[in-house]
Amino acid sequence: MRLGPLCRALVLVLCVLAGPLTCAARAADEPDVPRTSATVARLFLDAAHATTAYEQGRRAADEQRTKAERLDRLLTDRRRDLVRLHDDMGRVARAQYRTGGDIAYTAQLLLADDPDELMRGQRLAWQADMAVTRLYGKARRAEGRLTSAQRRAQDAWRDLADRRDQLEHIKKSLSARLEEARWELQGEADRSVAAGQCRGAVRLEEPSGSRPARAWTAPVETYRLSAGFDSAGEHWARRHTGQDFAVDIGTPVRAVGAGRVVSVSCGGGFGIEVVIGHPGGYYSQYAHLAAAAVDQGERVSTGQWIGQAGTTGNSTGPHLHFEIRLTPEMGSAVDPVRWLSERGVPLGSNAAEPDPDES
Repeated sequence: MRLGPLCRALVLVLCVLAGPLTCAARAADEPDVPRTSATVARLFLDAAHATTAYEQGRRAADEQRTKAERLDRLLTDRRRDLVRLHDDMGRVARAQYRTGGDIAYTAQLLLADDPDELMRGQRLAWQADMAVTRLYGKARRAEGRLTSAQRRAQDAWRDLADRRDQLEHIKKSLSARLEEARWELQGEADRSVAAGQCRGAVRLEEPSGSRPARAWTAPVETYRLSAGFDSAGEHWARRHTGQDFAVDIGTPVRAVGAGRVVSVSCGGGFGIEVVIGHPGGYYSQYAHLAAAAVDQGERVSTGQWIGQAGTTGNSTGPHLHFEIRLTPEMGSAVDPVRWLSERGVPLGSNAAEPDPDES
């Protein structure tokens, strides 16, 4: 049994953990910029790789288990055939005994009324006996091959299960480290917001091929829609002015389109936020961040990582607050779901009722 898929998956995760972190994020060169953002970004990607590898291993183990079960069924059918062959051989032996008894074959020829008939009958009996013997030998060889194949399949499945357990352990370890780093990042962000002074852009190295080829994209790659545009909630003085994406702290936040960074600010109800101006007079806002990865005045491209999600400002749970505005300032927001849909980016119909833990 080839163990290719899972072996490759395990090697992938071990390389991620032990080898050069080519897909890792890195902090800016300034010594006063904390590197927690880079650590979270690296662990975020590592955890994603580990999860993918674990799922590959789980599927490979399930396929191997199915093969072993199929071999079990084939072996049972083969043994049932052998029982029938044994019965047939027994009947042939009994028939030969009844026709021949203890009399030697030469004596049977001398005493037979029709020696030619006796010889033909004996020849047919021999041929039947040889055919059964051949079938029996063939069945025994087939049983041996099946038994050997079943043993190899079961050994391979046990090996797959062991490797899958290793991957699961790696995944859990990464998840624990990521959770710890996320809250460390959030703590640093909270201190920046409390001081009203942003830390400066923390440059994040993105994995190759992560930016979409299209002109517009969603602000986060994987998400659950929570509080929607114009919905009511106790955390808002009027109506909700954007669309919330329920994501974990440290989740990379992407520019929905190309443009220029209008502002990066800390403090206030939105915590750490980035506003980008786009061609056509629209602006996108990304709020409650844990870190910003761009500076004011910087040009960005579609899908570029511009920050990391968090829960800074007037927020009681990790999420991204996203707006589309007609001006850079608050108060000119339009429905971002509809706006993105008109540009070929449907966000799905899984928008939930306003979550009291998000704003």
